[in-house]
Amino acid sequence: MYCRNCGKQLDDQASVCTNCGVATSNHVQHKSETNTIAIIGFILSFFISIAGLICSIVGYRNAKYEDKDGKGMALAGIIISSIKLAGEVLLFILYASLIIAAIVS
Repeated sequence: MYCRNCGKQLDDQASVCTNCGVATSNHVQHKSETNTIAIIGFILSFFISIAGLICSIVGYRNAKYEDKDGKGMALAGIIISSIKLAGEVLLFILYASLIIAAIVS
């Protein structure tokens, strides 16, 4: 078999050309699995921050170590959940201080 790009002779079982790196007809591309937990984490990050954060972290880990798609979506879920959770904590502190100030006065 010969490389269709550079013309170099190749082994009949080769999946890529050793000279130029172009895939041969024997090349089978690995299809990644869908990272469902990353999708769930991204969606939950808009509604339930802590659940979205946890699912997004697990989804990010799955994408990184188990060769699954969804790393970007999981990262977006982590960022959105973190920002939303920080805002919720600040609102809680504000409400608590207003209630304490009303009780004291």
